[in-house]
Formats: sequence, C-alpha cells, structure tokens
Amino acid sequence: MTDLKDYITNDYKAIDTQETIGAVQDFFDGLTFSHFPVIEEGVFIGSIAADDVETFDSDKKITDYRYTLEHFFARANMIWLDVLEVFAKNHANLVPILDENNKYIGYYEIKDVIKFFHEAPFLKEPGAIIIVSKSTIDYSMSQITQIVESNNGKLLGLFISNSDVNTIEITLKISVGSLNEIIQTFRRYNYDIISEHNEDNYINSLKERSDYLDKYLNM
Repeated sequence: MTDLKDYITNDYKAIDTQETIGAVQDFFDGLTFSHFPVIEEGVFIGSIAADDVETFDSDKKITDYRYTLEHFFARANMIWLDVLEVFAKNHANLVPILDENNKYIGYYEIKDVIKFFHEAPFLKEPGAIIIVSKSTIDYSMSQITQIVESNNGKLLGLFISNSDVNTIEITLKISVGSLNEIIQTFRRYNYDIISEHNEDNYINSLKERSDYLDKYLNM
C-alpha cells in the first residue's frame, strides 16, 4: 500500500509574508484551496484563509494581516486518521506538513488523503459493515475483536463513529464468517446493533406479521 507521505506535495510554493494581498487574491482565484501556507524567511508561520483574503486591502502585504493566520498543521509522521482529524477540526481542504524539527516540507490536499483512505483494506476489500453501540464505560475493543474472531470472522478495521457521555458507537468491517452469528453474539454481550442487516429484516418481518396476527385474533 502507498505511504501517506507519498502524497505530500509542493506543486505550489508557500506564500511569503512580503507578497501583496492582490497577488494572493489572484492566486486563490484560480484554485479551490480553503487555506494556503505562509512562510517568513523560510519558516512556516501559519495559513491564510481564502475567505479572509477576499476581504483584505489588495495594496497591503500578507505581513499586515499576520494576526489572521491560522496555525494548524500536521506532522510528516502522523497516521492518516490523525491527519484526517486536522482537516476536519479546521474545516480545511489543505493542511501544511512540518517535520519533527518544525521545518515546513509541503502540504496535503484532502482529495489525496481520501484517495489514500479508499486504498486501505477497510474500504477496498469486500466485506460487511456492522455498527454496534454500548455504554461508554462497558465497551471493550478487545471484546469486539474476540466476538468477531470467535465466529470465524476477520476484522478488516474498526473505528469509533459516534459517541457521547453515555454511549459509544463503533463501526466494523468484517471480511468472512457468519454475519448472523456475529450479530447474535454481539447481542448476547449487550451490544445494540445500529446497522440493518438482511437477517434482522427477516426477523423483523416475522415479528410484524406475528403482531398483526395477534391483533386479528384478539378482535
């Protein structure tokens, strides 16, 4: 599989603080970047937002608006999930990359990180998605793995897809094994099944027909 670092790019050079706002406005005009890195004497000092640049005086320089720069970044050695979190938290489609010595080395674009995600076995390999939930204090990742593997399932990946103070929701992708047996085992361990499955739909259909019959007989 491709390494995420392979997606670090320098197709466009970082903006210098001495650039005029007019030049930066022209730069953003032909692109769809939400932000772009700014450097001063070769050192990264933040990113300027495309939305902000539109409101600035075109005759001034970036350095005149340095107080508006946003200071988020990712490290070159970050795993892709952490990088994705930086994108999400900052509502950005471009994130500057710094090495362990805080040297600016390029940037990631969101489309490339998503492409990397799509190449991961979690999405690429065939399998079934199960979404389960349980009390935040009671759930266990090791138990979830054990439930899948004890039913001859292979776990391609899992992540916490939702959570609040009381409940946590986990999304799993499973490649082999009896899906119905895995689901029923989760239920025996008091996990709620959030996702819908054919086996469940069949059971629900039988229940609905049984309820209807009960009502009919009691008329």
